[in-house]
Amino acid sequence: MNLALGVAGLTLGFVAAVAGIVSQAVGLRRDRPTILRRAPGYAALCMTGATVAFAAMERALLTNDTTVRYVAENGSSRTPFPFDVATLWSALEGSILLWALILGGFTLAVARKFRDRLDDHLVGWAILVMFVVCAYFFALMLGPAAPFHSFDPAPGYDGPGPNVLLQNHILMAFHPPMLYLGYVGFTVPFAFAIGALVTGRLGEGWLIETRRWTLVAFGFLTAGIVLGAWWSYEVLGWGGYWAWDPVEIASFLPWLTASAFIHSVMMQERRGLLRVWNLSLLCATFGLTILGTFLTRSGVIESVHAFSESDIGAWLLSGFAAIVVVSVGLIGWRGELLRSPGRIDSPLSREGAFLANNLLFSVFAFVCLLGVTFPLIIEALRDERISVGEPFFNRMTMPLGMVLLFLMGVAPVLPWRRTNTETLAQRLWWPAWCAPAAVGVALLVGARGIEPLLAFALGGFAAGSALRQLTLATRRQGLRGLVGRANGGMIVHLGVIVIAVAIAASNSFQHQGEFDLSEGQTARVGGHTLRYEGSRVVEADNRRELRARIRVDGKDVFEPRINQYLATGQEIGTPSVDLGITRDVYLSLQRAAGEDNPTVSIRAIVQPLVQWLWFGGMVMIAGTALSAFPGRRRRNPLDPVSRPVPEEVPV
Repeated sequence: MNLALGVAGLTLGFVAAVAGIVSQAVGLRRDRPTILRRAPGYAALCMTGATVAFAAMERALLTNDTTVRYVAENGSSRTPFPFDVATLWSALEGSILLWALILGGFTLAVARKFRDRLDDHLVGWAILVMFVVCAYFFALMLGPAAPFHSFDPAPGYDGPGPNVLLQNHILMAFHPPMLYLGYVGFTVPFAFAIGALVTGRLGEGWLIETRRWTLVAFGFLTAGIVLGAWWSYEVLGWGGYWAWDPVEIASFLPWLTASAFIHSVMMQERRGLLRVWNLSLLCATFGLTILGTFLTRSGVIESVHAFSESDIGAWLLSGFAAIVVVSVGLIGWRGELLRSPGRIDSPLSREGAFLANNLLFSVFAFVCLLGVTFPLIIEALRDERISVGEPFFNRMTMPLGMVLLFLMGVAPVLPWRRTNTETLAQRLWWPAWCAPAAVGVALLVGARGIEPLLAFALGGFAAGSALRQLTLATRRQGLRGLVGRANGGMIVHLGVIVIAVAIAASNSFQHQGEFDLSEGQTARVGGHTLRYEGSRVVEADNRRELRARIRVDGKDVFEPRINQYLATGQEIGTPSVDLGITRDVYLSLQRAAGEDNPTVSIRAIVQPLVQWLWFGGMVMIAGTALSAFPGRRRRNPLDPVSRPVPEEVPV
């Protein structure tokens, strides 16, 4: 039954998407509003098909229906709830199914949001593009990434369960869906960008209408990246949270280009600048989500995050190539209409700072893209394997990060068009004093070295600038002054600053050691005392846990463990962390006690300010949410009666 429901749902979704494409194309070609108004119905059918298929797979997993091959290969009756739910996105086919469900939701939301303007050709083309993307992903699930294949299990057969790294922390129930909400959310502004290029309506109206959709996608992608770093810290046992893994970079690339777009779009809305640049950034952001999917799910890279090799790689790479060709072709076709009516009057202006900011984000993205794709290119051309590791990324991106922090301090105080040095000096007086104050605090907590102290100084400078802006806003409008793009953006800046300082601190002045301890023995690391209180074994449905009991500073007991998974026999360590506002004591069990050797091997890492990473991420998400709700009511830019920005005549 699950197989039949799943295939029926996928077939319904694909047929509805194709029908939507044909309907939109005919309606636009013949200018038939009655046909264009059918879009919400087709979108609802796409969503229904995706929901039925998703529900069928979840039902198969929860009931351990091993007649479905995906369940036989990835599910298990021993997998505890909610990890059996999360098993759906723990492997290739299920993750594409989740992607299609979210895409169907966004398509339906757009069709209903613009239901009163479905006869507007810009909206019509945007919905057509979304139907094309829907058809593409449904075709993947009916072809190379089909989740509903039959399986003939032997009597009593039970599957191995999901990857053991994906079933020992609750964050795996939230991290991938958040990433996919961000990835898929960028389909909406991309679709409107293509619609604007096709119709020739290249003014600023479509940007204003899609701004909130972009911010929603950006917020979810930010949350997904932060949760992924948190999962890595809590699960992998190495004491870190970001290792420049290729799959980490794959999610970071669209975040960088989206950040550049969110900054530069203000220049187009206010001054009509950077039209080509903004369209290119939007198309690049959506294209990079498909490229990231290719890197994660094609098997071309080895990573704890990546799935095994499959036939889907060529399809995803073809989709990425199609996005690049169509985007570049349309931008080239509309070159004359994309000429900006204004120009940057002075480099010492907000426009100048935003342009420099965009260039830095673009260079940052290029460095990351080069680092992750260069080994693949060399392997394809020469059949040689090379690696580009963490030192390359740290060396190349650290200076860029420092300059971005500096610009975050300067840009908010700059006026539009031009300023003079006297005004600039007056506005930077308080931020400039925050820099040495931050360095003083850093020295007090133990920071040493040029790079971490410079990060604290620039962080203090940028934080002073953002706080100055927020103080002025709240004086004028109270707490309502925090709502809106400008001041919500300042809150996002504060979150970025907190994360940057936390990264500098945790990487630069940590203490660590590895100790073999017998029961009752103690060890010291970074000013903290660790006492081994003995071991215990905990039996769970799907694993056996070997736990070492470590008392930290004579207070609480923490239990790092080694999990022995019954279905596969794999052993995976899980750390235990004494969390603190100023520092974490991170404990991982390297070797458990046994009958032959009663000692345990414990690795301990004391690193400061790690918890501020997650706090900074929450501040960023809160700031993004505040940015999505303008402080004052805006007129609808797609309403021809009240459109505030005139559009060019379609060509």
